[in-house]
Amino acid sequence: MMLRQLLLGGAVSLGNIAIHAVVMTTVVGTARNASKWNRHQSHVWLAAVMVVTVGVLMVAHIAEVVTWAFAYAILDVVPAGTNALYFAFVNYTTLGYGDVVPVERWRLLGPMAAMNGVLLFGWSTAVIFEVLRQAMRRREP
Repeated sequence: MMLRQLLLGGAVSLGNIAIHAVVMTTVVGTARNASKWNRHQSHVWLAAVMVVTVGVLMVAHIAEVVTWAFAYAILDVVPAGTNALYFAFVNYTTLGYGDVVPVERWRLLGPMAAMNGVLLFGWSTAVIFEVLRQAMRRREP
């Protein structure tokens, strides 16, 4: 029973890692290309780059939460009458309200989603700093 939970949770986590990898490589590549553009008012440029970057990362995280919610719905993880998307957000962000718990046979999926979220938030933080570094690289005086 635990092996099944670990395998399915691992598969969902790997799917999210793939989503994140595609978004992260696109964001970093775009930042590197954008650092070559000629621009004026570098402080406005820097702010715009950071707002767009964080916005894209938020969309990626929402897609990953939706992936967990979809898995929860398919596997019937959340109790009847509970919103799977809400449950996925609470677990992924490690908020842990405790107002909804998974059904007994799927108890490991909540902590696995939390572990997945923590890893991907950390990865996003690293990418934010890389984009900031790239954006400041050719900053005009």
